[in-house]
Amino acid sequence: MRVPMALQGVSVVELAGLAPGPFCGMVLADFGAQVVRVDRPGSRGDLSRMARGKRSLAVDLKRPRGAAVLRSLCARADVMLESFRPGVMEKLQLSPEILQKENPKLIYARLSGFGQSGRFSRVAGHDINYLALSGVLSRIGRSGEAPYAPLNLLADFGGGGLMCTLGILMALFERTRSGKGQVIDANMVEGTAYLGSFLWKTQQTGLWEQPRGQNMLDGGAPFYTTYRTADGGFMAVGALEPQFYELLLKGLGLKSDELPSQMSITDWPEMKKKFADIFAKKTKAEWCQIFDGTDACVTPVLTFEEVTHCGHHRDRGSFIIDREQGVSPRPAPQLSNTPAVPSSKRDPFVGEHTEEILKEFGFSQEEISQLKSEKIIESNKPRANL
Repeated sequence: MRVPMALQGVSVVELAGLAPGPFCGMVLADFGAQVVRVDRPGSRGDLSRMARGKRSLAVDLKRPRGAAVLRSLCARADVMLESFRPGVMEKLQLSPEILQKENPKLIYARLSGFGQSGRFSRVAGHDINYLALSGVLSRIGRSGEAPYAPLNLLADFGGGGLMCTLGILMALFERTRSGKGQVIDANMVEGTAYLGSFLWKTQQTGLWEQPRGQNMLDGGAPFYTTYRTADGGFMAVGALEPQFYELLLKGLGLKSDELPSQMSITDWPEMKKKFADIFAKKTKAEWCQIFDGTDACVTPVLTFEEVTHCGHHRDRGSFIIDREQGVSPRPAPQLSNTPAVPSSKRDPFVGEHTEEILKEFGFSQEEISQLKSEKIIESNKPRANL
Protein backbone atom coordinates (compact mmCIF):
# COMPACT_ATOMS: atom_id res chain seq x y z
CA MET A 1 0.00 0.00 0.00
CA ARG A 2 1.39 3.40 -1.03
CA VAL A 3 2.01 5.75 1.92
CA PRO A 4 0.43 9.21 1.48
CA MET A 5 2.92 12.04 1.20
CA ALA A 6 3.01 15.10 3.44
CA LEU A 7 1.42 17.50 0.92
CA GLN A 8 -1.11 15.08 -0.54
CA GLY A 9 -4.31 16.91 -1.45
CA VAL A 10 -2.64 20.32 -1.80
CA SER A 11 -3.42 21.85 -5.20
CA VAL A 12 -0.82 24.22 -6.65
CA VAL A 13 -1.05 26.37 -9.77
CA GLU A 14 2.45 27.38 -10.88
CA LEU A 15 2.93 29.97 -13.60
CA ALA A 16 5.91 28.91 -15.72
CA GLY A 17 9.04 30.94 -15.06
CA LEU A 18 12.77 30.69 -14.60
CA ALA A 19 14.58 28.27 -12.30
CA PRO A 20 13.73 29.48 -8.73
CA GLY A 21 9.95 29.30 -9.23
CA PRO A 22 10.00 25.88 -10.89
CA PHE A 23 12.31 24.61 -8.12
CA CYS A 24 9.79 25.73 -5.51
CA GLY A 25 7.02 23.94 -7.43
CA MET A 26 9.13 20.81 -7.80
CA VAL A 27 9.78 20.61 -4.06
CA LEU A 28 6.04 20.84 -3.42
CA ALA A 29 5.38 18.15 -6.05
CA ASP A 30 8.10 15.88 -4.66
CA PHE A 31 6.33 15.90 -1.29
CA GLY A 32 2.91 15.12 -2.73
CA ALA A 33 1.29 18.35 -3.91
CA GLN A 34 -0.64 18.29 -7.19
CA VAL A 35 1.18 20.91 -9.24
CA VAL A 36 -0.22 22.29 -12.49
CA ARG A 37 2.34 24.26 -14.48
CA VAL A 38 0.69 26.94 -16.60
CA ASP A 39 2.71 27.36 -19.80
CA ARG A 40 2.50 29.88 -22.59
CA PRO A 41 1.25 28.29 -25.83
CA GLY A 42 4.14 27.63 -28.19
CA SER A 43 6.78 27.92 -25.48
CA ARG A 44 9.58 25.40 -25.01
CA GLY A 45 8.60 24.48 -21.47
CA ASP A 46 10.79 24.45 -18.39
CA LEU A 47 14.34 24.96 -19.66
CA SER A 48 15.67 24.56 -16.11
CA ARG A 49 14.34 20.97 -16.04
CA MET A 50 12.51 21.43 -12.74
CA ALA A 51 9.22 19.94 -13.95
CA ARG A 52 9.32 16.63 -12.07
CA GLY A 53 5.91 15.47 -10.91
CA LYS A 54 4.03 18.33 -12.58
CA ARG A 55 1.37 18.45 -15.28
CA SER A 56 1.26 21.11 -18.00
CA LEU A 57 -1.65 23.34 -19.02
CA ALA A 58 -0.99 25.72 -21.92
CA VAL A 59 -3.10 28.89 -21.87
CA ASP A 60 -2.63 32.42 -23.22
CA LEU A 61 -2.90 34.64 -20.15
CA LYS A 62 -2.56 37.83 -22.21
CA ARG A 63 -6.04 37.29 -23.60
CA PRO A 64 -9.00 37.99 -21.31
CA ARG A 65 -10.51 34.52 -21.76
CA GLY A 66 -7.14 32.96 -20.94
CA ALA A 67 -6.92 34.98 -17.74
CA ALA A 68 -10.48 33.85 -16.96
CA VAL A 69 -9.34 30.22 -17.27
CA LEU A 70 -6.62 30.83 -14.70
CA ARG A 71 -9.09 32.54 -12.36
CA SER A 72 -11.28 29.43 -12.56
CA LEU A 73 -8.34 27.24 -11.59
CA CYS A 74 -7.32 29.50 -8.72
CA ALA A 75 -10.89 29.55 -7.41
CA ARG A 76 -10.38 25.89 -6.48
CA ALA A 77 -6.62 25.78 -5.80
CA ASP A 78 -4.76 26.02 -2.50
CA VAL A 79 -1.67 27.80 -3.80
CA MET A 80 -0.86 30.06 -6.73
CA LEU A 81 2.84 30.54 -7.46
CA GLU A 82 4.09 33.28 -9.78
CA SER A 83 7.56 34.66 -10.45
CA PHE A 84 6.90 37.56 -12.83
CA ARG A 85 8.18 41.07 -12.27
CA PRO A 86 5.94 43.07 -9.93
CA GLY A 87 3.00 44.60 -11.77
CA VAL A 88 2.64 41.94 -14.46
CA MET A 89 -0.12 39.99 -12.69
CA GLU A 90 -2.01 43.21 -12.02
CA LYS A 91 -1.95 44.04 -15.74
CA LEU A 92 -3.37 40.60 -16.51
CA GLN A 93 -6.21 41.16 -14.03
CA LEU A 94 -4.79 38.34 -11.90
CA SER A 95 -3.78 40.30 -8.81
CA PRO A 96 -4.03 38.87 -5.28
CA GLU A 97 -7.06 41.09 -4.61
CA ILE A 98 -8.97 39.63 -7.56
CA LEU A 99 -8.03 35.98 -7.02
CA GLN A 100 -8.48 36.03 -3.24
CA LYS A 101 -11.85 37.73 -3.58
CA GLU A 102 -12.99 34.65 -5.50
CA ASN A 103 -11.09 32.27 -3.19
CA PRO A 104 -10.28 33.70 0.27
CA LYS A 105 -8.38 30.50 1.15
CA LEU A 106 -5.91 30.94 -1.73
CA ILE A 107 -2.25 31.31 -0.80
CA TYR A 108 -0.73 33.67 -3.35
CA ALA A 109 3.05 33.19 -3.52
CA ARG A 110 5.02 35.89 -5.30
CA LEU A 111 8.67 35.11 -5.97
CA SER A 112 10.76 37.96 -7.36
CA GLY A 113 14.31 39.25 -7.39
CA PHE A 114 13.99 42.45 -5.38
CA GLY A 115 10.54 42.19 -3.81
CA GLN A 116 7.12 43.64 -4.63
CA SER A 117 8.07 47.17 -3.57
CA GLY A 118 11.14 49.38 -3.40
CA ARG A 119 13.07 51.26 -6.07
CA PHE A 120 14.58 48.11 -7.63
CA SER A 121 11.36 46.09 -7.61
CA ARG A 122 10.70 46.32 -11.36
CA VAL A 123 14.33 46.15 -12.52
CA ALA A 124 15.82 43.09 -14.25
CA GLY A 125 18.38 41.03 -12.39
CA HIS A 126 19.91 37.60 -11.87
CA ASP A 127 21.34 35.58 -8.99
CA ILE A 128 24.64 37.51 -8.92
CA ASN A 129 22.80 40.85 -8.68
CA TYR A 130 20.55 39.69 -5.83
CA LEU A 131 23.54 38.17 -4.06
CA ALA A 132 25.43 41.44 -4.47
CA LEU A 133 22.60 43.58 -3.10
CA SER A 134 22.11 41.25 -0.11
CA GLY A 135 25.63 42.00 1.13
CA VAL A 136 26.59 38.32 1.09
CA LEU A 137 28.60 38.48 -2.15
CA SER A 138 31.04 40.94 -0.56
CA ARG A 139 32.15 38.14 1.80
CA ILE A 140 32.78 35.45 -0.84
CA GLY A 141 36.07 35.21 -2.71
CA ARG A 142 39.78 34.54 -2.49
CA SER A 143 42.19 36.95 -0.87
CA GLY A 144 43.23 39.73 -3.24
CA GLU A 145 40.64 38.75 -5.83
CA ALA A 146 37.23 40.13 -6.76
CA PRO A 147 34.17 38.62 -5.06
CA TYR A 148 32.68 35.70 -7.00
CA ALA A 149 29.27 34.08 -6.99
CA PRO A 150 29.23 30.36 -6.08
CA LEU A 151 27.29 29.31 -9.18
CA ASN A 152 23.69 30.58 -9.11
CA LEU A 153 22.68 28.59 -6.04
CA LEU A 154 22.54 31.00 -3.12
CA ALA A 155 20.10 33.64 -4.33
CA ASP A 156 18.12 31.72 -6.96
CA PHE A 157 17.56 28.51 -5.05
CA GLY A 158 18.44 29.14 -1.40
CA GLY A 159 17.21 32.69 -0.82
CA GLY A 160 14.62 32.42 -3.59
CA GLY A 161 13.02 29.06 -4.35
CA LEU A 162 13.55 27.41 -0.98
CA MET A 163 12.51 30.46 1.06
CA CYS A 164 9.37 30.70 -1.07
CA THR A 165 8.63 27.03 -0.36
CA LEU A 166 9.03 27.73 3.36
CA GLY A 167 6.64 30.66 3.09
CA ILE A 168 4.02 28.51 1.36
CA LEU A 169 4.27 25.79 3.99
CA MET A 170 3.93 28.30 6.82
CA ALA A 171 0.92 29.89 5.13
CA LEU A 172 -0.68 26.47 4.66
CA PHE A 173 -0.16 25.72 8.35
CA GLU A 174 -1.52 29.11 9.45
CA ARG A 175 -4.60 28.57 7.27
CA THR A 176 -5.55 25.57 9.41
CA ARG A 177 -6.20 28.10 12.20
CA SER A 178 -7.62 31.12 10.37
CA GLY A 179 -9.15 29.45 7.32
CA LYS A 180 -7.69 32.26 5.21
CA GLY A 181 -4.96 32.43 2.61
CA GLN A 182 -2.36 35.18 2.45
CA VAL A 183 0.10 36.82 0.06
CA ILE A 184 3.76 35.77 0.25
CA ASP A 185 6.34 38.34 -0.86
CA ALA A 186 9.38 36.10 -1.31
CA ASN A 187 12.39 37.71 -2.94
CA MET A 188 15.94 36.65 -3.55
CA VAL A 189 17.68 39.67 -2.05
CA GLU A 190 16.02 39.45 1.36
CA GLY A 191 15.94 35.66 1.27
CA THR A 192 19.68 35.53 0.69
CA ALA A 193 20.35 38.14 3.37
CA TYR A 194 18.26 36.09 5.83
CA LEU A 195 20.13 32.96 4.79
CA GLY A 196 23.29 34.88 5.71
CA SER A 197 22.07 35.73 9.22
CA PHE A 198 25.09 33.93 10.69
CA LEU A 199 27.40 36.41 8.94
CA TRP A 200 25.51 39.37 10.40
CA LYS A 201 25.18 37.92 13.90
CA THR A 202 28.89 37.06 14.18
CA GLN A 203 30.32 40.37 12.98
CA GLN A 204 31.59 41.29 16.45
CA THR A 205 33.08 37.88 17.26
CA GLY A 206 36.32 38.29 15.34
CA LEU A 207 35.40 35.69 12.72
CA TRP A 208 35.46 38.26 9.90
CA GLU A 209 37.92 40.92 11.06
CA GLN A 210 40.51 40.02 8.39
CA PRO A 211 40.08 41.03 4.71
CA ARG A 212 37.95 38.76 2.49
CA GLY A 213 39.59 35.38 1.94
CA GLN A 214 41.87 35.65 4.98
CA ASN A 215 39.45 34.55 7.70
CA MET A 216 38.92 31.13 9.24
CA LEU A 217 35.79 30.21 7.28
CA ASP A 218 36.35 31.92 3.93
CA GLY A 219 39.46 30.10 2.74
CA GLY A 220 42.07 31.91 4.79
CA ALA A 221 42.80 29.11 7.26
CA PRO A 222 44.99 26.15 6.20
CA PHE A 223 42.59 23.80 8.02
CA TYR A 224 39.43 25.01 6.23
CA THR A 225 40.00 24.97 2.50
CA THR A 226 40.62 22.64 -0.45
CA TYR A 227 43.84 21.13 -1.77
CA ARG A 228 44.82 19.68 -5.13
CA THR A 229 45.99 16.05 -5.21
CA ALA A 230 48.60 14.32 -7.38
CA ASP A 231 46.02 13.16 -9.92
CA GLY A 232 44.34 16.55 -10.33
CA GLY A 233 41.55 15.86 -7.85
CA PHE A 234 40.81 17.82 -4.70
CA MET A 235 40.37 17.17 -0.99
CA ALA A 236 38.25 19.36 1.29
CA VAL A 237 39.60 20.07 4.77
CA GLY A 238 37.42 21.33 7.63
CA ALA A 239 39.42 20.49 10.76
CA LEU A 240 38.30 23.43 12.91
CA GLU A 241 38.39 21.91 16.40
CA PRO A 242 41.81 21.20 18.00
CA GLN A 243 41.17 17.46 18.31
CA PHE A 244 40.23 17.22 14.63
CA TYR A 245 43.22 19.36 13.64
CA GLU A 246 45.50 16.91 15.44
CA LEU A 247 44.06 14.07 13.34
CA LEU A 248 44.59 16.13 10.19
CA LEU A 249 48.25 16.65 11.07
CA LYS A 250 48.64 12.95 11.86
CA GLY A 251 47.24 12.00 8.44
CA LEU A 252 49.60 14.45 6.76
CA GLY A 253 52.57 13.01 8.66
CA LEU A 254 53.16 16.18 10.68
CA LYS A 255 53.67 16.82 14.39
CA SER A 256 51.93 19.71 16.14
CA ASP A 257 54.87 20.44 18.46
CA GLU A 258 57.01 21.16 15.39
CA LEU A 259 54.50 23.62 13.90
CA PRO A 260 53.05 27.04 14.76
CA SER A 261 49.87 27.20 16.81
CA GLN A 262 46.73 26.29 14.86
CA MET A 263 45.26 29.77 15.42
CA SER A 264 48.40 31.75 14.57
CA ILE A 265 46.87 33.77 11.73
CA THR A 266 50.20 35.22 10.62
CA ASP A 267 51.46 31.69 9.95
CA TRP A 268 48.40 30.58 7.97
CA PRO A 269 49.77 31.47 4.50
CA GLU A 270 52.93 29.45 5.08
CA MET A 271 50.99 26.54 6.57
CA LYS A 272 48.68 26.48 3.54
CA LYS A 273 51.73 26.13 1.29
CA LYS A 274 53.07 23.31 3.47
CA PHE A 275 49.75 21.46 3.43
CA ALA A 276 49.38 22.01 -0.33
CA ASP A 277 52.81 20.50 -0.99
CA ILE A 278 51.94 17.40 1.03
CA PHE A 279 48.47 16.90 -0.52
CA ALA A 280 50.03 17.19 -3.99
CA LYS A 281 52.17 14.09 -3.38
CA LYS A 282 49.31 11.56 -3.22
CA THR A 283 46.22 10.86 -5.31
CA LYS A 284 42.68 11.56 -4.14
CA ALA A 285 42.10 7.83 -3.64
CA GLU A 286 45.24 7.53 -1.53
CA TRP A 287 44.16 10.42 0.70
CA CYS A 288 40.74 8.82 1.05
CA GLN A 289 42.37 5.65 2.33
CA ILE A 290 44.29 7.66 4.90
CA PHE A 291 41.40 9.77 6.17
CA ASP A 292 38.32 7.58 5.68
CA GLY A 293 36.79 6.58 9.01
CA THR A 294 38.67 9.26 10.97
CA ASP A 295 37.41 12.50 12.54
CA ALA A 296 39.99 14.61 10.72
CA CYS A 297 37.18 16.24 8.71
CA VAL A 298 38.88 15.53 5.39
CA THR A 299 36.73 14.42 2.46
CA PRO A 300 37.14 14.07 -1.30
CA VAL A 301 35.65 16.75 -3.54
CA LEU A 302 33.42 14.45 -5.56
CA THR A 303 32.55 15.19 -9.18
CA PHE A 304 29.03 14.59 -10.48
CA GLU A 305 30.36 11.40 -12.06
CA GLU A 306 31.85 10.19 -8.78
CA VAL A 307 29.06 11.16 -6.40
CA THR A 308 26.67 8.36 -7.41
CA HIS A 309 29.37 5.75 -6.75
CA CYS A 310 30.11 7.03 -3.23
CA GLY A 311 29.49 4.25 -0.70
CA HIS A 312 27.77 6.56 1.78
CA HIS A 313 25.31 7.81 -0.84
CA ARG A 314 24.64 4.23 -1.94
CA ASP A 315 23.97 3.23 1.67
CA ARG A 316 21.29 5.92 1.93
CA GLY A 317 20.00 5.98 -1.64
CA SER A 318 20.83 9.68 -1.79
CA PHE A 319 20.56 9.88 -5.56
CA ILE A 320 17.76 8.65 -7.78
CA ILE A 321 17.52 7.60 -11.45
CA ASP A 322 14.48 8.45 -13.55
CA ARG A 323 13.05 6.47 -16.45
CA GLU A 324 15.33 8.29 -18.89
CA GLN A 325 18.36 7.28 -16.79
CA GLY A 326 18.88 10.81 -15.57
CA VAL A 327 20.47 11.12 -12.12
CA SER A 328 19.35 13.68 -9.54
CA PRO A 329 19.42 14.13 -5.76
CA ARG A 330 16.66 12.47 -3.79
CA PRO A 331 14.28 14.98 -2.15
CA ALA A 332 15.35 16.13 1.29
CA PRO A 333 14.74 16.01 4.16
CA GLN A 334 13.59 12.47 4.78
CA LEU A 335 10.29 12.20 6.64
CA SER A 336 9.79 9.00 8.65
CA ASN A 337 6.02 8.62 8.16
CA THR A 338 5.34 10.50 4.93
CA PRO A 339 8.53 10.40 2.84
CA ALA A 340 8.75 12.07 -0.54
CA VAL A 341 8.22 9.75 -3.49
CA PRO A 342 9.44 11.75 -6.48
CA SER A 343 8.00 10.96 -9.88
CA SER A 344 10.24 8.95 -12.18
CA LYS A 345 8.27 9.95 -15.30
CA ARG A 346 9.67 12.24 -17.97
CA ASP A 347 8.95 15.97 -17.78
CA PRO A 348 5.62 16.99 -19.32
CA PHE A 349 5.32 18.46 -22.80
CA VAL A 350 3.87 21.96 -22.97
CA GLY A 351 0.09 21.55 -22.92
CA GLU A 352 0.24 17.78 -22.50
CA HIS A 353 -2.44 17.73 -19.79
CA THR A 354 -4.47 20.79 -20.80
CA GLU A 355 -7.74 18.98 -21.45
CA GLU A 356 -7.65 16.61 -18.46
CA ILE A 357 -6.82 19.48 -16.09
CA LEU A 358 -9.64 21.66 -17.39
CA LYS A 359 -12.09 18.76 -17.04
CA GLU A 360 -10.96 18.23 -13.44
CA PHE A 361 -11.62 21.91 -12.75
CA GLY A 362 -15.15 21.71 -14.11
CA PHE A 363 -14.84 22.74 -17.76
CA SER A 364 -17.14 20.95 -20.21
CA GLN A 365 -15.89 19.39 -23.43
CA GLU A 366 -17.79 22.06 -25.34
CA GLU A 367 -16.03 24.85 -23.45
CA ILE A 368 -12.64 23.18 -23.98
CA SER A 369 -13.26 22.79 -27.71
CA GLN A 370 -14.22 26.44 -28.01
CA LEU A 371 -11.11 27.57 -26.12
CA LYS A 372 -9.00 25.43 -28.45
CA SER A 373 -10.66 26.80 -31.59
CA GLU A 374 -10.01 30.35 -30.38
CA LYS A 375 -6.38 29.42 -29.61
CA ILE A 376 -6.83 30.41 -25.97
CA ILE A 377 -5.46 27.03 -24.90
CA GLU A 378 -3.13 24.53 -26.49
CA SER A 379 -3.24 20.75 -26.17
CA ASN A 380 -0.22 18.62 -27.08
CA LYS A 381 -0.86 15.02 -26.24
CA PRO A 382 2.13 12.75 -26.96
CA ARG A 383 1.75 10.47 -29.94
CA ALA A 384 1.84 6.76 -29.27
CA ASN A 385 4.85 4.89 -30.61
CA LEU A 386 3.51 2.22 -32.95
